[in-house]
Amino acid sequence: MKKTIHRAATRGYADHGWLRTHHTFSFAGYYDPGRIHFGALRVLNDDTVAPGEGFGTHPHENMEIVSLVLSGALRHGDSMGNMQLLKPGELQVMTAGTGITHSEMNASREEPVKFLQIWVITDAEGHTPRYNQIELAPAKRNEFRLIVAPEGRGGEHVGWIHQTAWFHTLDLDAGREARYRMNLHGNGAYVFVIEGTAEVAGEPLGPRDGMGISDADDFLIRASENARLLVIEVPMI
Repeated sequence: MKKTIHRAATRGYADHGWLRTHHTFSFAGYYDPGRIHFGALRVLNDDTVAPGEGFGTHPHENMEIVSLVLSGALRHGDSMGNMQLLKPGELQVMTAGTGITHSEMNASREEPVKFLQIWVITDAEGHTPRYNQIELAPAKRNEFRLIVAPEGRGGEHVGWIHQTAWFHTLDLDAGREARYRMNLHGNGAYVFVIEGTAEVAGEPLGPRDGMGISDADDFLIRASENARLLVIEVPMI
């Protein structure tokens, strides 16, 4: 088993006034040659957007983009004509493919919005651009909840992307444990602690710590206190 730990305090950080953002991997003005990506996981940004502010219209291409709102609400607009409100309990998935433009704005003028922006390297260039918004199934305590899968491998409450990647959330009670098993031999998993503390594959992780695990078919997660985690399984390209 190979383990790569990224402590929360070692992430890239920028405060733009309207946006406070932490970058697990090299992004924008943050560059670390040792932290470009973990397999097909290219971006894991932890963003807080001020009331009434947001990301104006900007382009993307040849990337799978997943957004998960932790609190507040995002107002989405794109070049395909979609206008949507994204809230906790929902998931946004975009295939940038041959090219899209989009905006993501805080829908509130009173409260900040906090969300995770995740980019996964696509399985092939030139896919048709696509937007999808999914209402997630209710989370069950101490059980993995599948939220993203490859096309045709999920269900009604699961987003899909052009990659052999699976995302799960896990709400784990203090003292409880859960074993994650890779869906595909040779894949790796990146575990990100959203809240609480947990021991992952024998390593203690705190809030916003992350760890990549490869060369393993499974690993154990044990909560030191009530914890909420995101597990992103990706090919190790």
